[in-house]
Amino acid sequence: MSNLFRKTIVVLLLSLPILINAQNDLKSKESLLKAIKETADCAAFVLLDDSGKSRCDYNLTEGKWYDYEPPWHTGQLIYALVDAYKITGNKKYLQRAAKAGDWWCSLQIKDHPKLKGMLKAIHGDGIDNIVFATITDGTGGLFKLYDVTKNKKYAEVPTSAGEWMLNNMYVPEHKIFYDNVNPTSGEVMKTHSPFWPDKKEQTLYDVARPNNEGSLYRDMYLYTKNEKYKKVFVELCESLVEKQDEHGLWMQFMPNSIKDGTFHPRFNLWYAESLIDGYELTGEKKFLDAAVKTMRTYQKAMLKDGTFYYVNYLYGRYNENSVTGSATAFSGILWMRLLKLGAGEEFAQSLEKAAEWVVKNRFSASHPDKNLRGAVIDTRTRRKKGNIWLTQRDVGTAFGLRFLSDYYNYKYADSLKD
Repeated sequence: MSNLFRKTIVVLLLSLPILINAQNDLKSKESLLKAIKETADCAAFVLLDDSGKSRCDYNLTEGKWYDYEPPWHTGQLIYALVDAYKITGNKKYLQRAAKAGDWWCSLQIKDHPKLKGMLKAIHGDGIDNIVFATITDGTGGLFKLYDVTKNKKYAEVPTSAGEWMLNNMYVPEHKIFYDNVNPTSGEVMKTHSPFWPDKKEQTLYDVARPNNEGSLYRDMYLYTKNEKYKKVFVELCESLVEKQDEHGLWMQFMPNSIKDGTFHPRFNLWYAESLIDGYELTGEKKFLDAAVKTMRTYQKAMLKDGTFYYVNYLYGRYNENSVTGSATAFSGILWMRLLKLGAGEEFAQSLEKAAEWVVKNRFSASHPDKNLRGAVIDTRTRRKKGNIWLTQRDVGTAFGLRFLSDYYNYKYADSLKD
């Protein structure tokens, strides 16, 4: 056991009592609904600040919040809160989602000669550029908010950003998008990525990816009925099928590392989600088959109790210093969708493990630290400026709440119709 892992465990133990009682009855609709409400309360009233922006990463040793890609983190909280509102009918969840949507839309660039219509989606954490996926990972929540409120700005602002990116960042012959834009000059970064500061020779795949996270162009098509957006979305799905490896992953693109043989706990899931969306839109079975392939690898990577770690190796190893509840929840969401489509019977047991894990591994709603109450465990441990940087991340709660809502509907769909 590494010293870093020991320190992580000590900090978590000092935070006890942190977890919900392990005797939660997953067969009880009432206990699941209670979990949804507690987690939604965290998302709505803890994780979103007064402006509607996600607080992002909570440093457990300092007791302070730090920004980390706020646009997509906020967008995912919106997504989850809209789902929770639909189940509970609690209008406060929708009001907080709308507040967050207003903040997200306030990032639209209106006065820059090159960036007009784009979103000022700065990555942060040392990357001071607008990043494609920092936008698209959050857009699903905006379109979901539009569907409920019918406030057009929640669909038009992400559509505007998507149009800018299509006009300026798409490489159609390779079916990929560039990753980064300089927010000052408005120039797309086509030869050098800030994610590889020490890599002098950079190739196209270092600065561009399929970037189908969030299925933005599908949502733009459904909103506008403009066929060009459907064409781009389908091209990206085809690109993912073409570039997928034997593991069902996309190791040639960061934040995976083909050099180290490690894959990111969520990155490949984003792509698998978009492939399922592609199958549902087109009926192309190759998209569904590719998603199943990804989810088989994630099934192997998940521990017997449902745990995912942040760093996973292709052949079974993992680092134990960071527990990634968002990966458990996100995997469960996709296994559930595959089961509904008749392509996921092999994942049924893993889905139940994920459900048990998410319900159990939440901070108590009466936790002494109000910043942790109701949150789903998602820790990230790094070394930063000579210190141990130990955070509880908002994404565990965002994906956890999405999962709990989907699972509630999956288990009790018949009763919901009554």
